[in-house]
Amino acid sequence: MIVSPSERAVVDVLFDTPGRAALEHRTPEHTYGLGAVEVTEEPAEPGPAAVFKELRTNPDMVAERERIAPYLDTAPDKTLALVAEIDFEAPEGAIEYFCPMHPEVVSDEPGKCPKCAMKLMPRAAAIVYTCPMHPEVVSDEPGKCPKCAMKLMPASRSASMGAAHEEHAAPHAHAEGEEHGHAAGAIEWEDDMVDVNKGTTPANTRWKLIDRETGAEGHDINWRFTVGDQVKIRLVNEMESDHPMHHPFHIHGAGRFLVLTRDGVVEPNLVWTDTVLITPGQVLDLLLDVTHPGIWMAHCHIAEHHESGMMLNFEVAPRNGS
Repeated sequence: MIVSPSERAVVDVLFDTPGRAALEHRTPEHTYGLGAVEVTEEPAEPGPAAVFKELRTNPDMVAERERIAPYLDTAPDKTLALVAEIDFEAPEGAIEYFCPMHPEVVSDEPGKCPKCAMKLMPRAAAIVYTCPMHPEVVSDEPGKCPKCAMKLMPASRSASMGAAHEEHAAPHAHAEGEEHGHAAGAIEWEDDMVDVNKGTTPANTRWKLIDRETGAEGHDINWRFTVGDQVKIRLVNEMESDHPMHHPFHIHGAGRFLVLTRDGVVEPNLVWTDTVLITPGQVLDLLLDVTHPGIWMAHCHIAEHHESGMMLNFEVAPRNGS
């Protein structure tokens, strides 16, 4: 299962085989050991196996689902967009554009990566040598074509990609049935953008929360609630952002919330939480149960993001108005 920063989960596990059961954090590239559970041969009493596969229900949440049904069709009280803006200065001379997440994607023109929709970053164009007669022949050194003995000509790496470059021309093209940007594999499990990270500053990279009603951003957002309010908040993880990625959205101690819908689909597993992972391009509705007065914070729980501006404060007044 996927657990994002600040999320918690209750997991029912049936240990049906004696031995050592490993607890691991797995990514596509690495596996990190977290611990282990030793399972003895002596069966547990009373045995849980008979009821383990029975789907159980929570009467409290059944009642909550009935209570919140009217909110499914109402307009949101607040709409909050999650946006990234990246403006890297282009170097002097010949430049090319590449994706830091997928360095094999290179273009002569600015645009977005067809694999992850991240804004292509500028860099000095890499010079390679290619055969005009056989463009698939590419070399980092001058020389002659092994197929026709013609002298290799200098060109930018992006220009030498030929048909492969044309394949990347449509930024949002993807295979039929592919969930572009929404699949679990789109998560940035490992941070491999070393060169880009070294050049990242608050001046060229900005992570934002934007109130779509007022246009206010971050700490300029002025939300005010009262204890007892039920606030429907729509989160929009903008796909047109310069770096679409997953964001764990967290609300501090004003209360708790229920996820109502994801992309218009009613959430089947109703639970109280204070953090939700919102995927690139997703529109998610939640219902905040405002329970405590004070000044509280909501933010993306990735530290780089909330320190760069993906954070807001809101004020909750007591019900009696004091």
